[in-house]
Amino acid sequence: MSILVILEQHNGQWHRISWETLAAGQQLGVALGLPVEAAIAGKGVEGPASEAATRKLEKVWAVEHDLLEQYTADGHTAAFEELIRKTQPSLVLFPHTYQVRDFAPKLATRFSQVLVSDVIAARNDNGLVLVRQFFQGKLSGDIRPGGSPCFASLQAGAWRADQLETGSAAMETFVPTLDASRIRQKPEPPFRETARAVDLSAAGIIVSVGRGIKEESNIPVVRELAAALGAELAASRPICDAGWLPMERQVGSSGQTVAPKIYIAVGISGAIQHLVGMKGAKTIVAINKDPNAPIFEVADYGIVGDLFEVVPALVEALKKAKG
Repeated sequence: MSILVILEQHNGQWHRISWETLAAGQQLGVALGLPVEAAIAGKGVEGPASEAATRKLEKVWAVEHDLLEQYTADGHTAAFEELIRKTQPSLVLFPHTYQVRDFAPKLATRFSQVLVSDVIAARNDNGLVLVRQFFQGKLSGDIRPGGSPCFASLQAGAWRADQLETGSAAMETFVPTLDASRIRQKPEPPFRETARAVDLSAAGIIVSVGRGIKEESNIPVVRELAAALGAELAASRPICDAGWLPMERQVGSSGQTVAPKIYIAVGISGAIQHLVGMKGAKTIVAINKDPNAPIFEVADYGIVGDLFEVVPALVEALKKAKG
């Protein structure tokens, strides 16, 4: 009985969500009382595997084969199926990436299981409970997976990579018995999302605005605060749906997932579909005139007041502090 975390890399470069998934594996290992192992597939993956072995894990598997040099769903499915049958974990975790969406459901089917995708939380409640959203983030539901192993992919930003514990793990090379005849697909370039003019995931400070701003003509109020802080301006979905800010600045389950040092939520109530996109922030500051707004439940600092009074006062104080 163990937890196996499948990590993703391309040409020796880690997919950033891999570390979040590994942190989740460590935390669930403690909650469930299970050892945690990790695996990475490809050709010449000793370097990335050695880096993963500097984390607090039981073992890191370097799944090596010439046929894994280029990603194919058939190759990854066959390789990880063989590893899972060898190690017999009770829980297999993946980062919720485009590549995982391609092969992980097929892998789960090999074990007569389903992939519980896009998980936003997990806990031990007399057994493993996974939490995921339904109806485009309007509802969240608990899932108690049956059978073993359980397969789950974790939503970006749901766990924080900076909570990953360091340590020293054993490393072992595993060579699956792959045959070229089993690889039906031709390797293709990895899927790339449309390039965004703004990458909010790289921002250190974000000022995000919600429906409390009332109308588009008031956007400059929060834009000035963002400028004073040297921050990126972001928004909740209603603001972007209305066209007041471009969609690339949307934070939430249907927008970007961010984890800045400081996240200032201005006039945002705190609906779950927004929270999953920003709860990885190290410090959350909420400004809202409703003292019962859900955003205050996750905020480190809360200001109950009219944003049209609070935000200009903050801007003025920042200008004075800068001299």
